Amino acid sequence: MEFDTFRRRAMEIRRQYADLERRQYGRAWTGEEIALGFIGDVGDLCKLLLAESGVHHIPDAQAGLAHELADCLWSLLVLAEAHGIDLEQAFVDTMDALERHIRAQSAISE
Repeated sequence: MEFDTFRRRAMEIRRQYADLERRQYGRAWTGEEIALGFIGDVGDLCKLLLAESGVHHIPDAQAGLAHELADCLWSLLVLAEAHGIDLEQAFVDTMDALERHIRAQSAISE
C-alpha cells in the first residue's frame, strides 16, 4: 500500500470520528485532544511491549501490539496532516540524516 493511501485512509477515519464527536459532544476533538489520545495509545503500547517481554500479563498481547502500533500510526498521520507536515518526506529526510550520523559515528570509532 502506498504511503498516500495510508494518509488518505487515516484522514477519512478522522473525518468519521469528527462527525461522531460532534454528535456526541457538540464539537470535534482539537489537535491537543488528539495528541492526548496518542499519548494514551503510547502508554498502551508500552504495556503491551512489557507483556511481550514477559514482565506483564496481557492475554493475546501480540494482537494487541499490532492494534496499538496501528493506532499510533493513525495518530501520527492525523497529527502530521493537522500541522501541515509531509510525513512521508519528513521520514525520508530523517532517515537520511540518521544514516549520515551513523556513518559519521562509525568513521570516528574505526
